[in-house]
Amino acid sequence: MKWLKFAWHNTLRNPRRSAVTVSIAALGTAAILLAGGFALFTYRGLAEMSARATGHLIVARAEQFSRDEDTPLQHGLDGAEALKQQLLVDDAVRQVLPRVEFSGLISNGDKSTVMMATGIDPDAEFAIKGPFLQVKAGKVLSSDQRLHVMLGEALARSLKATPGSSLTLLASTTEGALNALDVTVTGVVSTGIPEMDKRLVYTDVATAQKLLVTQRVSSLGVFLNRMDATDATQARLRARLPQLAVQTWVDQATFYRSVKDLYNRIFGALGLIIGVIVVFVVTNAMAMAVIERTREIGTLRALGTLPGQLVRSFALEGLLLGGMGALAGVLVSLGITVALLVFPVQMPPPPGRSSGYPLQIAFDGPLYALTLAAMLLLATLASALVARRTVARPIVDALAHT
Repeated sequence: MKWLKFAWHNTLRNPRRSAVTVSIAALGTAAILLAGGFALFTYRGLAEMSARATGHLIVARAEQFSRDEDTPLQHGLDGAEALKQQLLVDDAVRQVLPRVEFSGLISNGDKSTVMMATGIDPDAEFAIKGPFLQVKAGKVLSSDQRLHVMLGEALARSLKATPGSSLTLLASTTEGALNALDVTVTGVVSTGIPEMDKRLVYTDVATAQKLLVTQRVSSLGVFLNRMDATDATQARLRARLPQLAVQTWVDQATFYRSVKDLYNRIFGALGLIIGVIVVFVVTNAMAMAVIERTREIGTLRALGTLPGQLVRSFALEGLLLGGMGALAGVLVSLGITVALLVFPVQMPPPPGRSSGYPLQIAFDGPLYALTLAAMLLLATLASALVARRTVARPIVDALAHT
């Protein structure tokens, strides 16, 4: 404890230099925590959006994931209701939703365009999607409605369709024949992805199966009670259903994986640069302190102080400077995190999106602990390494230093 007290008094011998060192360490710590918190918030938001779009797990035939279909639902699932009940037996499974995915044409009589349609269980599907689906006009589809559709915002604008408009869906049946159904527009929605909204059509499973003349579904989306139960539940379902393939939401979340890879590299490089700057500043401050106190070091050595004790004293000075800076950085980061909750800031739409998102910083205990420990370790090691060479000088040379 006396060495720590001794180091504390030494940090006060040049308060301006110590204040600058602490400030740089604080800014570096805050920058790392804010950048890391922003990346974590982005990962969590994209993960939740992806899982709500497909389900935490997707159950289908293996060919559904690996091959193109010659006819609609060529690789679809038979007996979907029985399979759904079988999946619901698992304690981690909260909901199982069927999906019928198909493409075709949609027409208003004067104009026809390509559609990418999905047959869903509307009530359960839209309850799960929550804030990730914005209703722009009309209302959401309900499970008791047949021959009704919801359109993507750009598709509705292209067809001049509004709630109540009559349209015609055209698609190939599972036998290869052409079939058509007249439907009514219930609502207009936006996914936030303009390219998707140009082709998006939602209808109920029964209408989709009637158009395709089949009872099959493309896949079953399995929604779990907790995100972290995904891998364990996937293993159980694979063992229980060896004839089917079970993928996780990560397997189908290409955008999530791309953003995470990009952010990991950007923020990893940023953290490394900030860490080098902090080490450089602490090293420079301690080097100046060591040079100024060379004769003092020689005097202490002449009085019997061991080199290891002196190195430990300088290392403790670095620990104190780095520790105070890191703690100040933590406080700054927490303050900004709370301020963004009280005073929301909206980010502009990212590339490929039509809507922005709130700027928020995630609080992550392990990130804070790791950053704090790294700052303390780097400042301590930098100080010890700088002091080591001067302390090892002969006593006479140290006393003669000018």
